[in-house]
Amino acid sequence: MAWMNKPNQTVLTEFILMGITDWPELQGPFFGLFLIIYAISVVGNLGMIILTMVDSRLQTPMYFFLRHLAFIDLGYSTAVGPKMLVNFITNQNSIPYNWCATQLAFFILFIISELFILSAMAYDHYVAICHPLLYPVVMSQKVCWVLVAVPYVYSAFLSLIITIKIFMSSFCDHNLIRHFYCDNLPLLTLLCSSTRDIELIILIFSAFNLGSSLLIVLVSYTLILRAILRMNSAEGRHKAFSTCGSHLTVVIVLYATLFFMYVQPKSSHSFDTDKIASVFYTLIIPMLNPMIYSLRNQEVKGALRRIWKNLHRLPM
Repeated sequence: MAWMNKPNQTVLTEFILMGITDWPELQGPFFGLFLIIYAISVVGNLGMIILTMVDSRLQTPMYFFLRHLAFIDLGYSTAVGPKMLVNFITNQNSIPYNWCATQLAFFILFIISELFILSAMAYDHYVAICHPLLYPVVMSQKVCWVLVAVPYVYSAFLSLIITIKIFMSSFCDHNLIRHFYCDNLPLLTLLCSSTRDIELIILIFSAFNLGSSLLIVLVSYTLILRAILRMNSAEGRHKAFSTCGSHLTVVIVLYATLFFMYVQPKSSHSFDTDKIASVFYTLIIPMLNPMIYSLRNQEVKGALRRIWKNLHRLPM
């Protein structure tokens, strides 16, 4: 263990990540499984980013937000995935002190941004369905950039506060993190100094982030549902439901996972269940999101077909 003793404190230079499993016989199969999952996630999200940038028919607010959602999914899966894969094939799962702080900061940045980007997408659907005539004015390019920029700035600010508060505190002489990446809750157990202030900050902002973003989604979809039920055209109702279906699926999966992890009673809280939930929202969800939007969205499938045809027309 790399550390240096100073009066009344320990200065760590690295941490040891416990990983997903202690069973050596599972390291190889898990490496193969998660390598495939991460590769699909990278290809899917990069593909979604490129597709929504190059296809002229996807230059709408909905796909503007979808492009940023893909960027965020790519961001937080990359903050965790590569290091986790390396740990499967190395004997010592160490991570340098500064890398651990960087990983925590980027992970917090991206996961909070995702919550509010999904809220912005819900608001976009609400305006498109409930106020279609005002949609071009309300969801202007300037408004779309504000709805994206504010979550990024807020998330970066909160990420820096939490990361600095944790890594400016005094760590004890043990550096084993009971997780497969540097997350705030496992890191708090390694602190010798009081964690009350940091825990309070995490609790308040976690409740605010989950509660406020979910409230926006619920209010938006309540108004959308009321508008859909008032529609006389069955075709109009079907189109409205299909527009919201992909986004609603993504929202349910993500919020259910986060509530399972952060809202469970303290008595039943364990790092093993945290690991399972973390694998789901750091790797599985970023892999599923591009699939959900591709398989359930006719415009995305149409864009893919157009690109495929154009590629076949290129001279060999």
